[in-house]
Amino acid sequence: MASIQERKSEDGTITYRVQVRKRGFPPQTATFERKTDAKRWAHDIESAINEGRFFRTTEDRRRTFSEMVEKYIKENLPDKKPQLQQDQKNHLAWWNLNLGRYLLVDVTPAVITDARNKLASEPIAPRTANPKKRGKARFRANATIVRYLGTLSVMYSTACREWAWVNDNPLRKVRKPPEPRGRVRFLSDDERRRLLDACQTSFNPVLYPVVVIALATGARSSEIMNLTWDRIDLERGRAILDDTKNGERRALHLTAHALNVVKGLSARRKDGEYLLFPGNKPGRPAELRKAWLDALKRAKIGNFRFHDLRHSAASYLAMNGATLAEIAEILGHKTLAMVKRYTHLSESHTRQVVTRMTENIFNISPKTKGAANDINATNALAERDVTS
Repeated sequence: MASIQERKSEDGTITYRVQVRKRGFPPQTATFERKTDAKRWAHDIESAINEGRFFRTTEDRRRTFSEMVEKYIKENLPDKKPQLQQDQKNHLAWWNLNLGRYLLVDVTPAVITDARNKLASEPIAPRTANPKKRGKARFRANATIVRYLGTLSVMYSTACREWAWVNDNPLRKVRKPPEPRGRVRFLSDDERRRLLDACQTSFNPVLYPVVVIALATGARSSEIMNLTWDRIDLERGRAILDDTKNGERRALHLTAHALNVVKGLSARRKDGEYLLFPGNKPGRPAELRKAWLDALKRAKIGNFRFHDLRHSAASYLAMNGATLAEIAEILGHKTLAMVKRYTHLSESHTRQVVTRMTENIFNISPKTKGAANDINATNALAERDVTS
């Protein structure tokens, strides 16, 4: 016998939950947006049972989206890094609020697409509670929406491969909004000199060595500030990072001035200091935000964040002939996608590589190359005379 319940969500959306119970068979449940669809489904299930055409339902017809979220948070999130745990928890809380009442079988690509559009169009909480300072309504950026979809996709992949709750990942058929090109803000030679001068005269003596290491290695702020002396090898000139953003072990190469700066820190190290840059609180790194903002102000540098030091290091590598693969390895990227933003900075190096290849395959000697240059110059002069 089938029973249909009308349900109203917090946003006023009405759905119909239908359940078919028959002795000797597990209860069958589904949710629909239209009552006629719910009745039709109940009739089809009852007919299949009566005519012997019904087969045991799969997990996606018994499990709700909310159950999947609960299981994933309990069993899978604890294995992730604390910051990633918090981010994914926030993402899943939103998805659960909007899709939690659905059975997994009913969470189709179309349903997720509608939720994605809602995610993009709903305003988010203002940064301040003061209504006079709220300004325009704020919405989630495309990059943020991609992160929400990414968390959902990871959960579905887990439910598909490990739990057998679903047969496929519906996110494969949901389009991701385009993300903006990666930011490439790097210091010019003059800006770099001004910034380093300002850091050297900062009220915080830690700021200068931190900025030097960031520019020399391209390391992230968290990677530098959490460096410990047991991971520093002054003889080989390197620092070992065990806990990186992508989860892989990486070495920072300390050379020239950066190595001398670290050696200076080592000479001034106090007994019992574990961190390279200890703060006022035991076991916590130094706080640099105020000193950093003050240095930028005194150096008269605008539109620049600490993370842009990482971009600056990558840009300098590109302009000095490093390949994209080399830059990716130094910065700790698993793929080349993140470093393609620096392609235009390495064009001169690429041109030199192509020029050498062309000269070799066509056996162009220095003498022939000189003659070719003379011909090109003559042609250019002739064309200029004709034009004038």
